[in-house]
Amino acid sequence: MNLELKSPAAPSASAQGHSNSAFQDEEFLENQNISENGSINNRVVQSRKQGSSKQGHNQIMIEQDSPGNKEDTEDDQDTHQKGYLERKYDTVCNFYRKHKTILRNIIWGILLTGFLILVTAACVLNFRRALPLFVITVATIFFVVWDHLIAKYKHRIGEVLSPGRRLLSSHWFWLKWLIWSMFILGAILWLALDTAKLGKLQLVSFGGLIMYIILLFLFSKHPTKVYWRPVFWGIGLQFLLGLLILRTTPGFIVFDWLGKQVQTFLGYTDAGAIFVFGEKYTNHFFAFKVLPIVVFFSTVMSMLYYLGLMQWIIRKVGWLMLVTMGSSPIESVVAAGNIFIGQTESPLLVRPYLPHVTRSELHAIMTAGFSTIAGSVLGAYISFGVSSTHLLTASVMSAPASLAVAKLFWPETEKPKVTLKSAMKMENGDSRNLLEAVTQGASSSIPLVANIAVNLIAFLALLSFMNSALAWFGSMVDYPQLSFELICSYIFMPFSFMMGVDWQDSFMVAKLIGYKTFFNEFVAYEHLSKLINLRKEAGPKFVNGVQQYMSIRSETIATYALCGFANFGSLGIVISGLTSMAPSRKRDIASGAMRALIAGTTACFMTACIAGMLSSTLVDIGCHHILENTFNSTAFSNTSRVVSCCQSLLSSTVVKGPNEVIPGENYSLHALKDCCKLLNPSTLNCSWIPNTL
Repeated sequence: MNLELKSPAAPSASAQGHSNSAFQDEEFLENQNISENGSINNRVVQSRKQGSSKQGHNQIMIEQDSPGNKEDTEDDQDTHQKGYLERKYDTVCNFYRKHKTILRNIIWGILLTGFLILVTAACVLNFRRALPLFVITVATIFFVVWDHLIAKYKHRIGEVLSPGRRLLSSHWFWLKWLIWSMFILGAILWLALDTAKLGKLQLVSFGGLIMYIILLFLFSKHPTKVYWRPVFWGIGLQFLLGLLILRTTPGFIVFDWLGKQVQTFLGYTDAGAIFVFGEKYTNHFFAFKVLPIVVFFSTVMSMLYYLGLMQWIIRKVGWLMLVTMGSSPIESVVAAGNIFIGQTESPLLVRPYLPHVTRSELHAIMTAGFSTIAGSVLGAYISFGVSSTHLLTASVMSAPASLAVAKLFWPETEKPKVTLKSAMKMENGDSRNLLEAVTQGASSSIPLVANIAVNLIAFLALLSFMNSALAWFGSMVDYPQLSFELICSYIFMPFSFMMGVDWQDSFMVAKLIGYKTFFNEFVAYEHLSKLINLRKEAGPKFVNGVQQYMSIRSETIATYALCGFANFGSLGIVISGLTSMAPSRKRDIASGAMRALIAGTTACFMTACIAGMLSSTLVDIGCHHILENTFNSTAFSNTSRVVSCCQSLLSSTVVKGPNEVIPGENYSLHALKDCCKLLNPSTLNCSWIPNTL
């Protein structure tokens, strides 16, 4: 291509007219050339005139090579012979394009074979050590084969199962009532036996669950149009998950192992924190220890999204809730997504369909966000010292609970428009490679970290001001103890007691619920961690008439009750986030957000009720016998059972001063003195315990 730049002087009028006519002649010839030869115009003339006659007139002319010149160039290229390496490179590329699928399968086959050999060798060397790797490998192979078979033989499998499906559907009317009757009868019998074994608090938790269901039904949007299948199945899945995790040894071991692995995994955040903030970064625990965990977890989630693993897990969990609970595809996908991601991220999974969802589905989407927490902040709560096992269990149990509560509080009265196939389609994100996914995940955590930090500063400062103002107001009527915590303890105390919390501890749990509802769950879990640390110190439960900490059972129930984003701060976040995704549904979102907040809070309470029914407090059973046999022997071992019994004894002890120490629950002073020597608590002077005869 030849480029020619011409800048002649400004032509006269006659010359300009001549050039215009010449230009028209050229244009005619060029058009004629196109019609005859089918070639492209070989000359493009671009003219620009200036407004002032004193300024020069510049004309830029770009000339392309004629077809004849192009043919000459192509002949020159043809005559140019490729080198040896270039010819071999082209041969290899053509071979790869032709056999790309076969080569890819061969490479994957080699890698898979090598991995299976590695797993087999690990199992041969030490099967107990390699058991987690073996289970993960078997589960992965099963689901990969399952997906392949379903995708390839879906219709054939449906034909094989169709006779059984027809038989089941023909008898389903009476069969479902039989199944549910047996399930309810079994639950009642189990609850009666369990209550006789462990005490009456499990029965209180069951009564609280029934109470919350009745309240939701009474204040439902359409009480007469409630579809009970998702309600019963949601509560049933909650109960089964809790029973599997909290009461069966394999389930507890699996989730306890998962919790420990999550703690170990989050511990790698310290490497980055030490490099950035120095060796003494733990001096500023929250800023330099907790918040970097949010950054790390957000980065990992972004990587999993790029790889497609997170979408695969969400689809499986969503499909499970869809086929069992009968919820719509949109609701199932969002509820499953909320187990792992936050309340503003999970609606992005179904963003194209948000303008077309029903009002009940929209309410369920918001309820699922309020009743669960995000995986990115889960690590922060674990770093506080809250049980990782219970936090993971609460995250899983809250997903079916959110749909059960949402469908009871706002029943479906419209026909959903989105089908299963379209709702299960999820994008892998906009990252082009894994490295970009890592950087995007880290960068996207910046607003979240900043939001957490500034909200905690604002809320804690506001809480301090409110307590000071309430104390000043209370002093006007000779009641300076008035505080925000005291008000919340009386407002939420009935709700916490009906979850199965001890009457003595119900006021403390009510305070935590108040922190969570009016501020956020970060403040609540931060206060809960302080109570947990005080209990672990094994000091007296009451000092100067003030309760210092709660029982393990109350801590467990509080962990489940606080595990959700249901607070007034999140209310604005949900409304603004969903409105930006579906502006046409702004009015529906605003009108249903408050009901969703109440439903999300109730879902957390119901999860806590089931945890109260299933949590076993076996520490206090037989402790008198254990301590007598242990300390009366000449040599006793510091076992975990003895330590737990001693902690229970010290927690029930009332200390008034020297020689005024009263052990609780009919324990002896001898056992109290021996436990004090064993644990050496910082909050109790062992010399204050009077000597026994």
